[in-house]
Amino acid sequence: MTSAAPESSPARLLHTGNEAPRRLRVVHGRDGVDLPAAERAVADLLRALGKDPSTEHLTDTPRRVAESLTELITPREFDLTTFPNDEGYDELVLARDIPVQSLCEHHLLPFRGVAHVGYLPGPRLLGLSKLARVVELFARDLQVQERLTTQVAGWLQEHLAPKGVGVVIEAEHLCMSLRGVQATGSRTVTSAVHGLIREDARSRQEFFTLARGF
Repeated sequence: MTSAAPESSPARLLHTGNEAPRRLRVVHGRDGVDLPAAERAVADLLRALGKDPSTEHLTDTPRRVAESLTELITPREFDLTTFPNDEGYDELVLARDIPVQSLCEHHLLPFRGVAHVGYLPGPRLLGLSKLARVVELFARDLQVQERLTTQVAGWLQEHLAPKGVGVVIEAEHLCMSLRGVQATGSRTVTSAVHGLIREDARSRQEFFTLARGF
C-alpha cells in the first residue's frame, strides 16, 4: 500500500459559479502535442524495425499511431460538481469498478483494470460521476500505477477537503503479460489513503472491505 504525497496536479481549476451546486472547471495543464513530429517519429520507428511505412498497409499508420497516442495521454476537461452537505452525511461514499486504462511510461504499453474510490464527506458532497472523471484525469498520461493511485487520492483530498479519501487500483499490465515474464492474467493492486481512512482503524477496515466487494 502506498502513501507517498501526490505530485503536482496536471490540471487547474477555473471557478464557474458560487451557487449551490458549485461547479469548478477542471482544465488539464499538459503541453500540446506536435502531431506532425509524432507522425515522423512513428515512421522512423517503423523503418528502424525493418518495416517500410510507404507500403499500402503502413502508409497511414504513422498518423493513426500519433492520433491514438495523443488521445490516450490527453484527459477531457470537465466540471467538478459539488453539493453542500446540508444533512451532515458522514458515512463512506464509494464508487467501485471505475474503468482504468493508461500507458506504462516504461514500455508505452497499456495497463487497464478498475479503480475503487471512496471518501468520507466533509462540508460538500461530490457528484458521483466526477470520481470517474478524476481517475481519467490522471490515467490519460504516461504513468506508473503507484503514482496514478496517489495522484487520484491526493487530488481529491486537496480539492474536495473530505474527512478522508481512499483509492484502490487493480490492473493488468501488458508489459508484464505480453512480454518478459508473460504472466497473463496477473493483476497489480495499489492503494492510497488519507485522513480518517488512514488514521481510524474502523474507517480503514470499512473502506478496504467494501473496495474488495465483500
